[in-house]
Amino acid sequence: MISNIEKIQQAMPAFGCGAMLVTAPANRLFATGFESSDGALLITAGDAWFFTDSRYIEDAGASVRDARVGLVANAGDYYEQIRTILEGNGITALGFEDAAVSYTGYLNWKEKLGVELIAAQKLIDDLRMIKSPHDLEKLIKAQRISEKSFEEIIPLISTNITEKELAAELVYRLVKNGADDKTFDPIIVSGAKSSMPHGVPGDNKITKGFLTIDYGARLDGWCSDTTRTLCIGAPDEEMKRIYDTVLEAQEAGISAARAGVNASDVDGAARTVIENAGYGEYFGHGFGHGLGLEVHEPPRAAKTSKEVLAAGMVISAEPGIYLPGRFGVRIEDVLFITDEGCENITKLAKELIIL
Repeated sequence: MISNIEKIQQAMPAFGCGAMLVTAPANRLFATGFESSDGALLITAGDAWFFTDSRYIEDAGASVRDARVGLVANAGDYYEQIRTILEGNGITALGFEDAAVSYTGYLNWKEKLGVELIAAQKLIDDLRMIKSPHDLEKLIKAQRISEKSFEEIIPLISTNITEKELAAELVYRLVKNGADDKTFDPIIVSGAKSSMPHGVPGDNKITKGFLTIDYGARLDGWCSDTTRTLCIGAPDEEMKRIYDTVLEAQEAGISAARAGVNASDVDGAARTVIENAGYGEYFGHGFGHGLGLEVHEPPRAAKTSKEVLAAGMVISAEPGIYLPGRFGVRIEDVLFITDEGCENITKLAKELIIL
């Protein structure tokens, strides 16, 4: 099977670069299979080098795939060793991750390496958007850990526990059930706070009304992302109507998702349901986002999205309705795009849980 470094090598000529410099942690992980907080990967047409410092050198030597491993003593070593390779191979145009490198970093690389830097973020993004069967297996495993953990915290939910305490219990169970870490700090907000899509868990005890739980597990670098909205106490008719509307919108978007369809049309299918119910102004974000080695990555499924979905892409499905100061509802699954439609890899039930 062709390696990810070989995929990058095959894509480089289309971007007009003789080599590719990879520095973003998720992109390094994608290319080498090795995760670290420090490192730089240089890929030429026929070879690859992974440079890192003494903290990671032993592990990198045993774990990095398809690249030579070199030790650097300080930041200057990166520039010196990479420049030596570029000069030795006669490379004058170097691709770099323009969305990940700061302007200061760009100026430093340009000055120290003495080559033309070519914006090639899209090269990496395009490759990462298409998940292999092995990638999908990892995503599903992370998702199952998330689901098991969610089911374990349900008995803990009451008006006697704070939002922060419930968040801590959830993170504990993610790790206990096999995750390396949480994907992001859980969003656990109740009552009127549920109207804030990215609200922060507080010291307040969970209140009656809707309870939004948005969280994820990270496993071997791969991320899950799940949201469920529960209700503490019996919901009134408007609450039930809004929950059902969000669920209908999500199912409409899922039905529209397949290879060859514009990502914006998937968003539109869900958005139309919410607009027809009279809540269009209360759905402010997009239908979904890409998911993989980062919890938010291309493609986006939103009104302004330009991408066309392709088989192998993974996106979230998370429409919502948020009434400021009152309550909000969001339901989120994860979809694997196929030529025939999509596979929903989230298996949690979506009927409203009333506690």
